[in-house]
Amino acid sequence: MSFLVILLILYVIWDVNYFIRCVFTVFAGRLFQRKRKVTDTTTIYGLCTSQDVDIFIRHMNNARYLRELDFARFHFYALTGLYERIRERRGGAVQGASSVRYRRTIPIFHPYKIQTKLIWWDDKAIYLEQQFVTLADGFVRAVAMSKQNITNCNVLEVLKTYPETAQRPEKPEELKLWLDAIELSSQKLRKDK
Repeated sequence: MSFLVILLILYVIWDVNYFIRCVFTVFAGRLFQRKRKVTDTTTIYGLCTSQDVDIFIRHMNNARYLRELDFARFHFYALTGLYERIRERRGGAVQGASSVRYRRTIPIFHPYKIQTKLIWWDDKAIYLEQQFVTLADGFVRAVAMSKQNITNCNVLEVLKTYPETAQRPEKPEELKLWLDAIELSSQKLRKDK
């Protein structure tokens, strides 16, 4: 009985569902899906459940979008082997910035997919575009851009190990504008010190 109490306390203290989903997403991808090129789009699927909704119990809560994006990034890293190559160099990956544009809500009990694609990189970070698409109508409900800071190693060196990244794509215009906005914000914060 005390074991069950300890499990219940751990379940309340830690977000056990998050860790279970992380492990499931990574291992299911590795076991049941083929490896992908780092320039390929990867896809995971989800369902807006009662644990994902806002206070009115109608559609996905904004915070849940960010959480789901985590799972899609972990899946991308697992299928492309990118995180393993970063770790081989004793590096790591941390979220540096993100921007989400919500276009239309995802209603409760609606299935969706998240598509993740590497759109650009520099020596310190990779930039991903992720889209939430509802399966019933194929509508892009939200679009996110994220800057994944790669620590303790040079991204250009890591990506040289992938033949498909020999030619870096042109930086998308919306990414340029977003990075400019981040830089302006950083300059303002530096001036405030």
